[in-house]
Amino acid sequence: MARLHDGTELEVTVLGDGPVVLLPMGVTVTEEPRASQMRAWGAEPDTGHLLAAGLAAAGFRVVAADYEAHRASHPAALTAATVAQDLLALTGGERFAYYGYSWLALAGLQLAIRTDRMTALVMGGYPPLGGPYAEMLAVTRAAHRMATEKPATGGPVTPGDWESVEVTVPPEQTAQYVSLYESLTSFDERTAVLTIPRMAFAGSEDNIQYGPKWGSVRVPIAERLIRNRAELESMGWGVQLIPGVDHTAGMRPELVLPVLLDNFSALADLRK
Repeated sequence: MARLHDGTELEVTVLGDGPVVLLPMGVTVTEEPRASQMRAWGAEPDTGHLLAAGLAAAGFRVVAADYEAHRASHPAALTAATVAQDLLALTGGERFAYYGYSWLALAGLQLAIRTDRMTALVMGGYPPLGGPYAEMLAVTRAAHRMATEKPATGGPVTPGDWESVEVTVPPEQTAQYVSLYESLTSFDERTAVLTIPRMAFAGSEDNIQYGPKWGSVRVPIAERLIRNRAELESMGWGVQLIPGVDHTAGMRPELVLPVLLDNFSALADLRK
């Protein structure tokens, strides 16, 4: 168990032996009907399980914990600093490589600039330069407004259609992400000078368009990664675009695992 900044405890799972890779995601197999619901949206419900198993088989020691689910059950006033503190607590004082997707990729960057124990960083579905911080703040504020003001009607949800999605969680759950993005309003990405191996990837179609009830916000993830690719590479980042893939599909383990193995292989080579 790891004790987090708010005093709550989060169960940590360890698989394999070798250089440590921190995965802030659950590794249990998802049961029905939740598994089918996730597949309808194009997601693989057992992503964490499959990534952890693949990394462990390749000679890594995987340290995994479902941080997002924990925060759903134990909301807190999150900031970039407290999220980084929580993630660091999962590692037990060891040096580690890190992979995170979407907001957990953002969290990995915040962790990297706050510790000297990270050995490599892979960010998926969130660009390290030109990140959509303002756009995500607007989206999280819209989610919090809907959680606060409008009771759910229980209407049908069409997979892939964000406009049909109702916010059914307590306001405390949405508020923590508002506070997280508010803490990043003045963050200057160019001050995040890193020397560790680092990679950013996204699907080439990873640009999310929200409908009117979400403020018609467009979250340009792939566009920002493409626009800033040359500058990122000059700063030492590896950049990869996965053709024809959107935000949800971009986290699928069969796409992500080869990226992780390519980028973490040098860590395993050091043991030979």
